[in-house]
Amino acid sequence: MTTLRTLYPAIEPYATGHLNVGDGHCIYYERVGTPGAKPAVFLHGGPGGGISPEHRRLFDPARYDVLLFDQRGCGQSTPHACLEANTTWHLVADIERLRAIVGAEQWLVFGGSWGSTLALAYAETHPDRVSELILRGVYTVTQAELDWYYQFGVSEMYPDRWEAFVAPIPEAERGNLMAAYHARLTGDDPVAQLAAARAWSTWEGSTIKLLPDADFAAGFGEDHFALAFARIENHYFTHGAWLDEGQLLRDAYKLRDIPGTIVHGRYDMPCPLRTAWALHKAWPAADFHLIEGAGHAYSEPGILDQLIRATDRFASRR
Repeated sequence: MTTLRTLYPAIEPYATGHLNVGDGHCIYYERVGTPGAKPAVFLHGGPGGGISPEHRRLFDPARYDVLLFDQRGCGQSTPHACLEANTTWHLVADIERLRAIVGAEQWLVFGGSWGSTLALAYAETHPDRVSELILRGVYTVTQAELDWYYQFGVSEMYPDRWEAFVAPIPEAERGNLMAAYHARLTGDDPVAQLAAARAWSTWEGSTIKLLPDADFAAGFGEDHFALAFARIENHYFTHGAWLDEGQLLRDAYKLRDIPGTIVHGRYDMPCPLRTAWALHKAWPAADFHLIEGAGHAYSEPGILDQLIRATDRFASRR
């Protein structure tokens, strides 16, 4: 029986810093692994989720030099929960600024969930800068994907948690929940803003694992995290991530020369499998791993196993 791969041991950054990217934003970044080894960048989810110490452990530290960063407005980046000058294309430009700091002509790009969206946007904009691409929980921010999670779809699988999600919104406004949440998350009432942020964030935290994990879900409801996560995520999704409808799949041909791996759980609720399958068809050169008995989270055993195997496999490509 094959043993499932798990995270590498805990590791501390060998360097940290803050990069002033303009528009009032300052990006926190850290570097882990072996200086001068294979360069890689990790793109976190949300948007608005931030990085965690566990994310450092997805790469063999002896063979990788990994940069991780908190995207605009979240984690240790400042200003906290800020929506101004915070779009997909600002983040794509930030990734290029960070690549310049590393001094790499190319680097491996690893992104999960929203991180997969950003990774695709970056790779399709700068394909010559991407040595390999690892995507988990593929999401392309189409209207169908947004409706599935925030209007009707996942609501049918989780009616109990859906009830808590819609609770802050009067029935008259529930025909467009994203707009109703946007009004509250950007409004002047701090009490209503925080209540909306907690409900929005907890909905995601309680539906991304196949099996319930109360402690995991509770972390999404923590005030500081929830405010950035909900405000930024709703801001991006309200604007369709500043992408043309279907753009990332339309332009997937630009990935044709990039070695890649796609990992997706069969029962991924936020990011329906149909999208990952469509990307697999549009980018057949990439390895595709459909994980049975798995939801969305990178920490689900079958998903984590394939992600570690992918970073190990690509480590030897220089």
